[in-house]
Amino acid sequence: MDQSIVFGVLLLALFLFAWGRIRHDFTALISLFILVVSGIVNPSDAFDGFAHPAVITVASVLVIGKALEYSGLIDLLGKWVMKTGKNLMLQIFTLSVIVAVASAFMNNVGALAIMMPVAIHLARKSGNPPSYILMPVAFASLLGGMATLIGTPPNIIIATFRAEEMGEPFGMFSFTPVGGVLMLAGIAFITLIGWRLLPGRSAGKSDSERFDVDDYITEVEVTSDSNVKSKTIGEIDKISKTDVQVLGLVRKGKRIHAPDLDEVLATGDVIIVEADAEELKTFVKDTKTKLVGGKKFRKDAKGSESIAITEAVVMSDSPLAGRTASNVRMRSRYGINLLAVARRERKMHKRLDHVTFRAGDVLLLQGREHLIYDTITSMGCLPLAERGLRIGSRSKIPLALGIFALSIVIVVTGLLPVQVSFTMAAVAMVLTGVLSAKEVYKSIDWPVIVLLAAMIPVGNALETTGGADLIASNILDFGEVFPPWLILGLILVITMFLSDIINNAATVVLMAPIAIGVAAGLGLSADPFLMAVAIGGSCAFLTPIGHQSNTLVMGPGGYRFTDYWRMGLPLEIIIVLIGIPLIMVVWPF
Repeated sequence: MDQSIVFGVLLLALFLFAWGRIRHDFTALISLFILVVSGIVNPSDAFDGFAHPAVITVASVLVIGKALEYSGLIDLLGKWVMKTGKNLMLQIFTLSVIVAVASAFMNNVGALAIMMPVAIHLARKSGNPPSYILMPVAFASLLGGMATLIGTPPNIIIATFRAEEMGEPFGMFSFTPVGGVLMLAGIAFITLIGWRLLPGRSAGKSDSERFDVDDYITEVEVTSDSNVKSKTIGEIDKISKTDVQVLGLVRKGKRIHAPDLDEVLATGDVIIVEADAEELKTFVKDTKTKLVGGKKFRKDAKGSESIAITEAVVMSDSPLAGRTASNVRMRSRYGINLLAVARRERKMHKRLDHVTFRAGDVLLLQGREHLIYDTITSMGCLPLAERGLRIGSRSKIPLALGIFALSIVIVVTGLLPVQVSFTMAAVAMVLTGVLSAKEVYKSIDWPVIVLLAAMIPVGNALETTGGADLIASNILDFGEVFPPWLILGLILVITMFLSDIINNAATVVLMAPIAIGVAAGLGLSADPFLMAVAIGGSCAFLTPIGHQSNTLVMGPGGYRFTDYWRMGLPLEIIIVLIGIPLIMVVWPF
């Protein structure tokens, strides 16, 4: 009975993960709570996952990665990449190598997010479609995660499973002989062949040009007989039911950006509005305002030079995801105007206040130049424009690298386990001023932490109820007919498939006990099977939902769901063909 409940919960979790309407961390918690209520997981053990070494290690690695980012190291590399010529293959290779190496030692999404604006700028500067560059760089971030223990949460999880099974975890560079070679093979493929399989989309304009924003922003003047005279900006919606957004106000030659909704309009005021042609025509008629032809008050007015327009992509953990500009009160809360939304090449201008934001959407935003980047970041979005090197950060690069290198040495020499060494390194980053205490908690991807902590007891339940052994025995039936290397390949392919539709950490938590069971049933070492699960967990190349890196480039690259197969499928085939013999050589049966 218990086994049936566990399988039912896992099927429900797989459905919810693939459906995507409920966040991954909540899906994991729902699964855990069902098992607690049904008596399979003891209530006193329900939250033991938060104390699990894998969870602590992942949190520490996220903090260290953010510290390396704040030190200015990756920004410095980005500045160097900008000197690359117009050769597309060289651009893809250089960006891919930098992102892959960075991903081996910090959060994959963090490494990608830092280099994405550089990649987009390079593409536009060279006149190449960003779609040729962004997916290769996103895939490089996944490939880099294979190379070290801390490169990705699946590797950390696999190391803890090995410690429980064999008494000793995988070391810091135990993954490198296999993962490192696959990383290089993958980069070679995407540089020489992979990008050619991608569609050439979203080719080359930037900011307002990309969205043809001047076609939608207009000035109207409040006249003496206007219906809106002596009314507040907030009352405009009651006078005209059109979808017109007030972006600014020009009064006596001075521009007011994102004016307060209680601002009372007076004769002579010029309202800067955003609307399409039909909406604007109705708005002018309803309000009896006067179109200001060709004078471009928004550019001529005093203070206009401080207003900037930039693009930003909605991150998966952004508070905007699943909400609209209206209910998030973007203008009043953040002092920023939403001009347009792009989703997979479609530009949406109408009813912007009612567009539900999704991860990967590209937003065209307008705000004060000196605040706009910080504001975009606070909204959980990634600015898609080249940013300068952090002030004073060069002096922190040696310090950050020194602390990180020392923590690695401590782990490699066995003086302290990885969860202790890296937590100490994270604290040292704060004490030395590389990272502020406030940034520590902002740098941790809490949904991933909760997901891991909740899925660990679920994975244990699969094992304790005999579910993992049952699945393993079914796989072992093939072992009577097929050789062990083919069973190893089957484990790798199943893990790859699951990682394409559900979170890779959840995939590994579920597959590791099965891999151990298969190895035991065959009477072979668990190492090659665990390594196959680790590699498979990093191979979410077929869909945009398998990994945050894939989602992040979907909007800026103008990709469709099926575009990921074009480059992802041959890449996964290459990894299987090279990975299986490589695992057997490095980790023999």
